[in-house]
Amino acid sequence: MDNRAEVREFLTTRRAKISPARAGLPAVGARRVPGLRRAEVAVLAGVSAEYYAKIERGALAGVSPSVLESLARALQLDDAEREHLVALARAADGPRVRPTRSRGAAPVRGWRPPVHLQRVLDAVTGGPAIVRNGRMDLLATNLLGRAMHAPLHDSGVACTGGPPSFPRYTFLDEASRAFYPDWEAAARTCVAILRTEAGRDPHDKALHDLVGELSTRSADFAALWSAHDVRLHGTGTKTFHHPAVGDLELTYEGMELLSAPGLTFTVYTAEPASPTAQALSLLAAWAATELTGDDVKAAT
Repeated sequence: MDNRAEVREFLTTRRAKISPARAGLPAVGARRVPGLRRAEVAVLAGVSAEYYAKIERGALAGVSPSVLESLARALQLDDAEREHLVALARAADGPRVRPTRSRGAAPVRGWRPPVHLQRVLDAVTGGPAIVRNGRMDLLATNLLGRAMHAPLHDSGVACTGGPPSFPRYTFLDEASRAFYPDWEAAARTCVAILRTEAGRDPHDKALHDLVGELSTRSADFAALWSAHDVRLHGTGTKTFHHPAVGDLELTYEGMELLSAPGLTFTVYTAEPASPTAQALSLLAAWAATELTGDDVKAAT
């Protein structure tokens, strides 16, 4: 992924989302493109039009934190978009600021969770718990997490010799549209997480290959990828439809592992005494009878 192209397209798409009225500016003259003009962004950010034009052409290297913050305010970026802009600037500055510590994006093949991490997962008994990387490979689970994601593990396109891939399942397996009742929201979230990761780690070849594959094979993915939306995926509510126990409405909390930056530990919980809580009990019983020892071992 060309960083200059990433910068250009990200800033252009953010600028297109802000109308003059939303920015508190008069709408003067006919507009050939939606949103603000470059000169208007420059005025709002307190920089020259020439300097902003240079930045939007992709020359983000060396831009100061104060200018980045001014651009974020001018373009009304949310927290995820601000972080993405900073990540793009860091990548543009080159190897001298590249993190020396791995972000923990585990290899596609052959990775196993450390024993202590699997113990933590197994200690979560009230709900599904999973570990994924920034490419959204499903790397490790507890028993309920393995059971909840049985459709993903059973998918021929999601599992291609490595850990199950949420993006491949979402965009290349029609069964995902049943598993995610709000498939459009799930698809947008999936792409936004990948786009965020691309800004954080532009040198991840496996991510480049995944994006290329999905862009070629899925028109839905290609359209969402071109929107350049990003997201911080920390907490919220998701709905799933499990083929064995039906609908699951789960609250999730995700956190990055300090011991392995780039890996996300997510725990799902149900409202006590709710239909979903009852469904999770059924799912645990289903897992105990339907998942073999090899199934559970494969999930970890």
